[in-house]
Amino acid sequence: MKDKKEQQKRRIKQRYARELRETRRQAESAAVGASQATDVIRDTIQAGSSFWTGHKGVLIALGGFALLFVLVVSLLSSCSVLFESGAGALLSGTYTANDQDILGADGDYARIEADLQAEIANMESTHPGYDEYRYNVDEINHNPHELISYLTVRYEDFTQAEIQEVLRCVFGNQYVLTLTEEVQIRYKTVTTTSTDPETGESIMDTEEIPYEYHILHVTLKNRGLEATVFPELTPKEQERYRLLLQVQGLKPYLFGEDIYANPSEGGTYEIPGEALSDPSFAALIAEAEKYLGYPYVWGGSSPSTSFDCSGFVCWVFTASGVCNMPRTTAQGIYNQCTRISPSEAKPGDIIFFTGTYNSPGPVSHVGIYVGNGRMIHAGSPIQYADINSNYWKRHFYAYGRP
Repeated sequence: MKDKKEQQKRRIKQRYARELRETRRQAESAAVGASQATDVIRDTIQAGSSFWTGHKGVLIALGGFALLFVLVVSLLSSCSVLFESGAGALLSGTYTANDQDILGADGDYARIEADLQAEIANMESTHPGYDEYRYNVDEINHNPHELISYLTVRYEDFTQAEIQEVLRCVFGNQYVLTLTEEVQIRYKTVTTTSTDPETGESIMDTEEIPYEYHILHVTLKNRGLEATVFPELTPKEQERYRLLLQVQGLKPYLFGEDIYANPSEGGTYEIPGEALSDPSFAALIAEAEKYLGYPYVWGGSSPSTSFDCSGFVCWVFTASGVCNMPRTTAQGIYNQCTRISPSEAKPGDIIFFTGTYNSPGPVSHVGIYVGNGRMIHAGSPIQYADINSNYWKRHFYAYGRP
């Protein structure tokens, strides 16, 4: 990530360097033009010297006026070039749409994502009759600056109403949901009892009976918004897109509380020594830190598949030996815990959030509290996060203790 940002910065510096060179070139061209104009005036004066010999006062006045005119034109030309270059760079890095339309467009895209999340969450009720449902689902999210940078490059001063079809098209390219039915032939043992007609004794017979076992595979691939839209842009548009993304359209306040607009919010964290003096918490965090950097995978519940938020918490508590926590949802974990107040929370407790997506229950996200206002959770990727950030404070629900 750091290398990527450094490359972006170098590209921006190179862009400004090119613009500066162009500005200097045009300024030099203007100066050459001024010099040529002066030469023309001088030649004209020399050609008519026989006439002007007797009119020296007029000659001096006219010559002064001509030189002043050339100087003013040259200065205005240079200033104009500089102004246009600076204004062009400023405009290139600015979201040109109205703030209300920008927020509205991103909100519309987020609502389409929420509908997709709800569709997957309700899959077992909308597609009943299967013996098993298997999920391999990427996280549903987007960086709003990627979306608005793309819309700005392609549609400039867009309105929310104008780009509804565009949003649907981008969404359809970013997310690919597939449902695949698998039918396995399995066998069950059937035991029957009969009576021997000669002896009257009971006879037990067993038989392996084949049957169909139906599995619905639910797969969602999130290609990433940038990977979806970037190849559509021309090289010049790609350069501007990178600039807009780097400077956040000179409007970072629009998505200041969005964790996906500021993906580096997790950072690193060193567990305090006093917290590690608790053997249970030390075992818990040792297991949890094995998976730092693992991607978020909806429905994931083991290292082989990676994790979603509840799968991560269930695995860590069980694998560390702290307590057996069978695989369940974030709401299911909350239902097994004793609710405690924030003042009572200590490292190793569980923190719950609400409204992070359109979940069937009030609890939609879960993490492990590690003290000092931090948690470790299956974000994007598995990472530490500051629970006092505006986003997490807005969605906080409760603390619980298993």
